[in-house]
Amino acid sequence: MSLQDKKLHLGKNDLRELLYKMLRIRLFEERCAELYTQEKIRGFLHLYIGEEAIAVGICQSLLADDRLVCTYREHGHALARGMSMTEVMAEMFGRTNGCSRGRGGSMHLFSGEHNFYGGNAIVAGGLPLAVGMALADKKLNRDRVTCCFFGEGAVAEGEFHESLNLAVLWKLPILFICENNLYAMGTALERSESETELYRKAASYSMPAKYVDGMNVVEIEIAAKQALDEIRQGQGPQFLECRCYRFKGHSMFDTQLYRGKEEVEKWLDKGPVVQLVQWLSDNYDLTAEEVDDMKQRINLEIDAAVAESEQGELEPVSDLLKDVYTEVTHG
Repeated sequence: MSLQDKKLHLGKNDLRELLYKMLRIRLFEERCAELYTQEKIRGFLHLYIGEEAIAVGICQSLLADDRLVCTYREHGHALARGMSMTEVMAEMFGRTNGCSRGRGGSMHLFSGEHNFYGGNAIVAGGLPLAVGMALADKKLNRDRVTCCFFGEGAVAEGEFHESLNLAVLWKLPILFICENNLYAMGTALERSESETELYRKAASYSMPAKYVDGMNVVEIEIAAKQALDEIRQGQGPQFLECRCYRFKGHSMFDTQLYRGKEEVEKWLDKGPVVQLVQWLSDNYDLTAEEVDDMKQRINLEIDAAVAESEQGELEPVSDLLKDVYTEVTHG
């Protein structure tokens, strides 16, 4: 079955849902960038603009008990997983109604309710955490999968190789997802890796691994569903390399001197939202008015999240050491 046939098999409503979820992440991120320039969001801010298809496509096939471990570029994953805009936005504002009570900010979103254990500010730091979670699940006979997202920069770290090796040795229920946006901060992939087809590194550990177009949400959903089904059958871990492109800098401080405007423009033309809008327009008569209606509904949701975040409280100084140290009494 061709990719076009698979798109038709998904149906008009399924594809519109995928588009809506990607637009929801895109507009949320764009608003965050605006709020950052207004100094309402402080600290570091790493945007997911251009990579929305990966989080949306993967999360389509996840169950409620499945776990997510992500990186510091995790806002899109949080929204795709079902976390509310308000709890994510309020965390960006550093308010107590945020998902981490304002203590984590942009880089440390967490939700026990959604089994969301990202983000992690340490490059490759999430991989051994995912291995530990999956090992516990296997030993306790829990029927769940841990999805571990990381960038291509993590592939150069020792934790990457150690984690993949142990996952295969112990036949753990993990789906590793490499979001390869071609630049680890500002270092081009070919300048840091002798083997630029990163899925081959996973395959060297006898792990089923494949390359997926990270700009095509349908291809990602199909690949994720197949991998997750096989993992749930007890076949061990799998690896997806999703090649994509971030349309913004590594963070808001990035001047992007390492890549040219022509390169960025080329990727913008095949962005995940652009691709799906064009396909739906050509095959299901999606109109510009329908897209505008989606954007209006999403912007209203964002407006409400911002308003509620601004009304949230800052944690009092008296709580600074709360949950940091535990008093030990000696009897």
